[in-house]
Amino acid sequence: MSFGRPPSINVGFKPNPPDRGSFPLDHYGECKEKMMTYMQCLKQNEATSTPCRQLSRDYLQCRMDKGLMEKDEWSNLGLGNVTPNAKDSPKT
Repeated sequence: MSFGRPPSINVGFKPNPPDRGSFPLDHYGECKEKMMTYMQCLKQNEATSTPCRQLSRDYLQCRMDKGLMEKDEWSNLGLGNVTPNAKDSPKT
């Protein structure tokens, strides 16, 4: 044991993938505008998220589209009953 320096690296160490719910930071600000809109909504509504659910969905959709989080069903994210914005929904 050595005090004052980092422990030696274990040869058999295997990194684990991040836990569900953790995702990479948006280093390039690809979804910053949507995040700021959502945060402003939370601020205006005294941190009550219910009025901001559509903005939350828009932000998460941006993250999924940009590969910043794994695509998932809206019902798994607690937003299954929130309909997408017409302007943001994919054209079919």
